[in-house]
Amino acid sequence: MLKSFKTEINPTLEQKIKINKTIGTCRFVYNFYIAHNKKVYETEKKFISGMDFQKWLNNTYLKENPEFLWIKEVSSKSVKQSIMNADKAFKRFFKHQSAFPKFKKKGKSDVKMYFVKNNPKDCFCERHRINIPTLGWVRLKEKGYIPTTKQGYVIKSGIVSQKAGRYYVSVLIDISETEKPQLNNFGLGIDLGIKNFAVVSNGIIKKNINKTARLKKLEKQLKREQRCLSRKYEDLKKRNKIKKGDATRQNIQRQVLKVQNLHHRIDNIRTDYINKIIAEIVKIKPSYITIEDLNVSGMMKNKHLSKAVASQKFYEFRKKLEAKCKGLGIELRVVDRWYPSSKLCHKCGCIKKDLKLSDRKYICECGYNSDRDFNAALNLRDALTYKIA
Repeated sequence: MLKSFKTEINPTLEQKIKINKTIGTCRFVYNFYIAHNKKVYETEKKFISGMDFQKWLNNTYLKENPEFLWIKEVSSKSVKQSIMNADKAFKRFFKHQSAFPKFKKKGKSDVKMYFVKNNPKDCFCERHRINIPTLGWVRLKEKGYIPTTKQGYVIKSGIVSQKAGRYYVSVLIDISETEKPQLNNFGLGIDLGIKNFAVVSNGIIKKNINKTARLKKLEKQLKREQRCLSRKYEDLKKRNKIKKGDATRQNIQRQVLKVQNLHHRIDNIRTDYINKIIAEIVKIKPSYITIEDLNVSGMMKNKHLSKAVASQKFYEFRKKLEAKCKGLGIELRVVDRWYPSSKLCHKCGCIKKDLKLSDRKYICECGYNSDRDFNAALNLRDALTYKIA
């Protein structure tokens, strides 16, 4: 069983330069492949696959344009992977699964440095450091988290990423499957929402973390720093004769890093909250868990709810819950988005069609009176039509 491990690294200045150079080259090649494909399609009405583009780039283009030979100065595996990522994006577009591939923008796109174990001396991991091809030994900030080579584990592949001035390594390791625990003979239903993040059918209620004083303080600080950054940009536009190495531009870069760090910190708090909720739910060891297939993209179109929906990270919650359930042998059931979980009375089965979003209590003619979200969680738990994730 392949399992991924991600942790922060502490590279030297020379290693940081090499990582940034590799990521920049991967971004350039990704954009070049998209632009070249658009140009070829306009003239010849055909699509060039990632493999064909790589052969043309190495055997024809670089020989005819030696000024771009700096592409070969970085890891060839990283460059190839960036081309294949763009190829995958095109194929998803042709299958109508996503929009047309977009160009990666410097500083705003998530581009990574890919590496794979080719030689026996590559990808060794010790308690406090890891050996990455083309970088050498890199120190780990979290010691002992990644299984070491001495314990018999082998790193298959990995990526190095950069976010808000910090560097991370994520590795894929072949782990032998552990014995799955004995599950209890009952299930759980989870209703996700905005007022409360999650309401579980056994009575557990997890509040919206965005309403906590800690996050409110950080978001207020983020607004201040963003306003400060905006003023610096406006000031730069007024004095457009400033040179590239001017102190004003350096101040802007420092302010950008401040904003990125705050975004990163807020994102980490939300992710940690999701991880703790999932850990608490699966600790009960139910035989199955039922959730609803939420139309998140549709909810995002509501201008009054879009910010609240985006900050809840429903998609991330579902993907992490899927992975956790798969590892423990818990069946994850997904109910169709049109299933009337909120409008259905759990006691008599009557559907209340005139139920509004503002109605927080579910009151039925049969005398049943319950919290709206708790009633939905009970209906999800007892749903008979579902798909197994």
